[in-house]
Amino acid sequence: MEIQGKRIALFRIDDEFHAIDDMCTHDDAPLSEGSIEGDEVVCPWHAATFNLKTGKCTGPPADADVTTYPVRVVGNDIEIEL
Repeated sequence: MEIQGKRIALFRIDDEFHAIDDMCTHDDAPLSEGSIEGDEVVCPWHAATFNLKTGKCTGPPADADVTTYPVRVVGNDIEIEL
């Protein structure tokens, strides 16, 4: 999704929502199209991995973290703070 000009990926793990930049820091791949392994997203293009809770890059070929955004659920709405 795009919010205020930023591509944001939203993920749900168990009962928690996590929002991160929707762009791999290695080659700009859409992380929203990646697979989930535990609490990490795997980049669909080159398999770099990122922790969804912290944004930390946990596996190459990327070597830079992604930005995370606070998420809260209000009633039936999901709010992402930029």
